[in-house]
Amino acid sequence: MKVLVVGGGGREHALVWKLAQSPRIKKLWCAPGNPGIAQIAENVDIGAEDVDGLLRFARSERPDLTVVGPEAPLVAGIVDRLREEHLLAFGPAKRAAEIEGSKSFTKQLARRAGVPTADFQVFSDLKQAEWYIQEKGAPLVVKASGLAAGKGVIMAETVEEAVAAVRMCLVDGAFGAAGAEVVIEEKLVGEELSLLALVDGETLALLPTAQDHKRVGDGDSGPNTGGMGAYSPAPVATEQVLDAAVREILVPSVHEMAKSGRRYQGVLYAGLMVTPSGPKLLEYNCRFGDPETQPLMMRLKSDLLELLLATAQGRLGEQTVEVDERPAVCVVLTAPGYPGSYEKGRAITGLDEAAGVPDTVVFHAGTTVKGGRVVTAGGRVLGVTALGGDIGQAVERAYQAAGRIQFDGGVHFRKDIAARAMNRGPSARERRPKSR
Repeated sequence: MKVLVVGGGGREHALVWKLAQSPRIKKLWCAPGNPGIAQIAENVDIGAEDVDGLLRFARSERPDLTVVGPEAPLVAGIVDRLREEHLLAFGPAKRAAEIEGSKSFTKQLARRAGVPTADFQVFSDLKQAEWYIQEKGAPLVVKASGLAAGKGVIMAETVEEAVAAVRMCLVDGAFGAAGAEVVIEEKLVGEELSLLALVDGETLALLPTAQDHKRVGDGDSGPNTGGMGAYSPAPVATEQVLDAAVREILVPSVHEMAKSGRRYQGVLYAGLMVTPSGPKLLEYNCRFGDPETQPLMMRLKSDLLELLLATAQGRLGEQTVEVDERPAVCVVLTAPGYPGSYEKGRAITGLDEAAGVPDTVVFHAGTTVKGGRVVTAGGRVLGVTALGGDIGQAVERAYQAAGRIQFDGGVHFRKDIAARAMNRGPSARERRPKSR
């Protein structure tokens, strides 16, 4: 089979790495790809958001399956356009991708479906938003409703911070069109959980559980980022939590989507907060998470191509998700200064040495080649990911490999990835229902 993967980050490197292991793969492209992906697939110089360019390539090469990594082309309707060309694609159609494209839409969906989530209101008028904040008091969470590259969520501990966040969205335009509408919601207290499921419109199959680390500094300090690391499985995902999440959140949401004419096919990523009263929905993403995908692909034993094909073709019930029982840990290496301003083009050394650590893969996220050398090309540069016999060994291997990599001018990574899991000790064996 010929397969095209859209995207060029760490998530796409992990997907390509796993897809390349399928015996059915004849040709594997990635657009635009990156230097790490180039070692196992053919990079195509087309941007992930260049939907017209991707369509022209697909018309010419006729891939048997197109796997869309990032959210922007999904929200823009790339799957719909591929289907118009009679080409199979993995990912939700435009109307279904609104589950990530609009936080307002998702909160209203949750309300209609009876899904447990934070109490909220949606505003586009500054004065009404300020009145609501004064009425509710703090702490609150202010979210730009549209796509904001993971940067549109502000935790406001005081009324003044909440008002400033709303003004930043509605008046200053800090997030452009994404912030023209804001969601203001209560702050939930608990432990976050990333729960991903393949959905073919009717059948739902859970992937391994994961937990990521959003803040840039150790001890969850500093500003939010796209993700500084992740590990799988997440000990917080007990059998009781998983049952409640599937029964009360995922299944009602998928049913409500179908009821409203937005049949969901693809991967559904639920960001959950596990509170003392059970899991509650924080947000939905319409694509694989980054960096959660890196440890998930390391643990996945099933043929990824078969799973994605079955999802896209509406026959997911025929498949079983088989998972390596060993935990996996991903440590993200970033350019100094990220998520603020940072320099690009810094030479990277130690990649081969890092890859020599047992059961370790270095996934490229923000790299390019300049003068024959691999250099930095983004804020999140690499995702060093390792399997271990237990969570402690996985952590040890990931950090051993990370320590062998240097960027000219310095490298930053958190030193406490998976510390919560380490402190809890061995986690219970995951239980993933085949289908619902």
